[in-house]
Amino acid sequence: MAPLKNRRCPMRRAPSLSRSTLSLVFWFWVSLSLTCAARLPPVSRQKLEVRKHLKRLNKPAVHSIQSPDGDIIDCVHISHQPAFDHPFLKNHTIQMRPSYHPEGLFDVSKVAEKLRERTNLHTQLWHSSGRCPDGSIPIRRTRKDDILRASSVKRFGRKNHSSIPQPRSADPDLVNESGHQHAIAYVEGDKYYGAKATINVWEPQIQQPNEFSLSQIWLLGGSFGEDLNSIEAGWQVSPDLYGDNNTRLFTYWTSDAYQATGCYNLLCSGFIQINSDIAMGASISPVSAYRNSQYDISILVWKDPKEGNWWLQFGNNNVLGYWPAFLFSYLADSASMIEWGGEVVNSEPNGEHTSTQMGSGRFPDEGFAKASYFRNIQVVDGSNNLKAPKGMGTFTEQSNCYDIQAGSNGDWGHYFYYGGPGRNENCS
Repeated sequence: MAPLKNRRCPMRRAPSLSRSTLSLVFWFWVSLSLTCAARLPPVSRQKLEVRKHLKRLNKPAVHSIQSPDGDIIDCVHISHQPAFDHPFLKNHTIQMRPSYHPEGLFDVSKVAEKLRERTNLHTQLWHSSGRCPDGSIPIRRTRKDDILRASSVKRFGRKNHSSIPQPRSADPDLVNESGHQHAIAYVEGDKYYGAKATINVWEPQIQQPNEFSLSQIWLLGGSFGEDLNSIEAGWQVSPDLYGDNNTRLFTYWTSDAYQATGCYNLLCSGFIQINSDIAMGASISPVSAYRNSQYDISILVWKDPKEGNWWLQFGNNNVLGYWPAFLFSYLADSASMIEWGGEVVNSEPNGEHTSTQMGSGRFPDEGFAKASYFRNIQVVDGSNNLKAPKGMGTFTEQSNCYDIQAGSNGDWGHYFYYGGPGRNENCS
């Protein structure tokens, strides 16, 4: 007998599986996994959905900053931001600056000294705790509770279908049905390539957590049906979205009337941010006080005549980023209507009109340091020039709840005061 160390054990070959058998096994496991997922209790399914959505939204940070208001600001590498989850942006080259700014930007150096003393600069609250490094952008971290406050994971970060003010549709039945009320100025009947305004910043009181109060610019294209395109920017107080009553900078976009596309801020893929100083959805500080110091922010949205993208500028120097033109149908060319003003949700708690405030919560006839305002209102024309709006109209559904008064002068150009307290003896 040969020594044991030299003996070889016969190797038995495993039976080979055919391709069809492997395929069958694979689909069996897929089917089993889906069946198990479907059998998960509703609570477990929701937890799984929330966890997946948080992973999609909260990108890995190179640095994180704790804001005094409780927010966490994640500094995310510019190429890792949520925009690039969009299939059409996988190989996108970031445009780091607009090809052109509009001509005739309002020159703050020409403002009267009196105006400089009466309106003050602003910042964002998280700046007191640090800044994001170059090459990154600040993103407000989304938390589990933020998503759980929404009606569903799918609807988180989205407006509902009734959010656009329709100046020619002041039917009282329509007002009550939509639950949204407005006090706006608007222009229509031309092609518009941008809009600008300086907006007084307040912290209006919200009665119900599912209500909000905002002040913004709308750039609209298409009809008020299923195909409406909208780009929006301004400030808002929204306990449902943010979990507090702070006044926050926000943006919004949709290409199908708030149905399946678009979102607030960076809560979906779309807007491409290039700025490392300003965080969408972060608190604005300070805010105006009644008969006291007044603060305002300047918002400019315009279409780059070379690349076709819609750019956003905050203040006089902060170019924040852009919405790529391909996101839109009608706005791929131009806007057909511009609106400026306030919006609130009236959920009619206890069958009464809400006491949620618009603007400062005061009616426009009270004037400066009491009522909220939009000033230096302008549009961008086809030659990329900022111009005063022609034929600007005003609209509100119920002027005894929220109202608007427009005017013009040398310092403020076209302006208006707007807002109101909501429920009062004439608004119930």
